[in-house]
Amino acid sequence: MSIIKQFVSAVLMGSIVFFSSLHPAQSQSVSKGVKNVVLVHGAFADGSSWSKVIAILHARGFNVIAVQNPLTSVAEDAAAARRAIAQMDGPVLLVGHSYGGMVVSEAGNDPKVAGLVYVCALIPDENQAVADVLKPYPPAPGGAEFQQDAAGFLTLSLKGINEHFAQDLNAEDRWIVYATQGPWAVKATTDKVSTPAWKTKPSWCIIGQEDHMVIPELARAEAKMIKATTLELKSSHVPMLSQPDKVAAFIIRAAGQL
Repeated sequence: MSIIKQFVSAVLMGSIVFFSSLHPAQSQSVSKGVKNVVLVHGAFADGSSWSKVIAILHARGFNVIAVQNPLTSVAEDAAAARRAIAQMDGPVLLVGHSYGGMVVSEAGNDPKVAGLVYVCALIPDENQAVADVLKPYPPAPGGAEFQQDAAGFLTLSLKGINEHFAQDLNAEDRWIVYATQGPWAVKATTDKVSTPAWKTKPSWCIIGQEDHMVIPELARAEAKMIKATTLELKSSHVPMLSQPDKVAAFIIRAAGQL
């Protein structure tokens, strides 16, 4: 009987170890700082642009929501972000990519938002629209590939995706970015942000050194303006797809400092 008991005990212990290994997120839960992250995509994208970062953050125990912006106006996109913020239990780190920087600058005034992370983003000063942010700087190469339809929405050509938006992704991933892009209302480029949240909230910036949409010269000036903790990556406009581990690590670092 003692041999049978030993065998059963060994099997049970092995099962406990096996099933415990299936839940790494629980064993690596957030120990300090903000645990909620809301991710806001930019123009010519949707929430799936954050898919690789979401997986990393979830494995580390963060609560994550990727907003699906209508890309129709700053006000409507900010309203979508606020709905996601409202779903979170506790303080939120709000992350915006590209045009999403305009959105989080507006939505970030929500009292639940503890801090902001800008990823290759447009960052407005007071009463600035996209056009105002871009005006002092040379045109970005990717801007030449904007295509406007009869309804007043912009899309990015396949050439624009391949050469200027996501040039450091493989061909298959670039095609997915092209196929899933969200049309961007021209109206959204003229909507002003009256009081950007970075005025009162701590901020972080990621700059793509090979970004052809938000050129590095502009991105560095923005980071200086908002006194952000900054990380530069040798990446295109979409480092969350080409270097998700580094983007996620930066977000985790920011969350831990709040």
